[in-house]
Amino acid sequence: MNSIQKHWLQILAHIGALAPLALLGWDYTHGNLSFNPVSDIISCTGKAGLILLLLSLACTPVVILFGTQGVLRLRRMLGLYAFAYVCLHLVAFVGLDYRFAFDLVLAELAVRYHLMAGTASFLILALLAVTSTRSWMRDLGKNWKRLHSLTYLAAFLAVLHTGLVVRADFTEPLIYGVILGVLLFVRIPFIRFLLDIRRS
Repeated sequence: MNSIQKHWLQILAHIGALAPLALLGWDYTHGNLSFNPVSDIISCTGKAGLILLLLSLACTPVVILFGTQGVLRLRRMLGLYAFAYVCLHLVAFVGLDYRFAFDLVLAELAVRYHLMAGTASFLILALLAVTSTRSWMRDLGKNWKRLHSLTYLAAFLAVLHTGLVVRADFTEPLIYGVILGVLLFVRIPFIRFLLDIRRS
């Protein structure tokens, strides 16, 4: 019980991060997906990855705004969950949609801007996931923070990817873009200084 009380925030974060996958599995096994289940799987995993990525980026602004240091322990975990969903998103796209026909995937990648943005975001996230360990943090020193600031670029590319996929209603990608913009705004040194003064 003491362990649960101590780590309740991490436990809640694990449950929340796994919930989209559990709901997707439930809908798949119970026939609740649409007439195009492959599209549903691709959409669900991509959306979950982007939301978790934004939540990982929100940890530091939450500390700046409210001083709740505990959420920083969630940053790496949420980022890795985001990368896991992005990997599932990629596997679903390449495996289920294109049947691992890599020549066709590469041909599409050469002409589709949303695929270019999505691939670039994935490559950045892969690099950040590989270097997220304590050993890499120690080896890279100050450069580790500089490298992991690329998370914002990955998130921007992911939002751009989402926006380019949409053909009618741009409300959802616009919301993601506004959230990302707010998270970036809070981290501007001068704005952060003013918020620190207000909080103190």
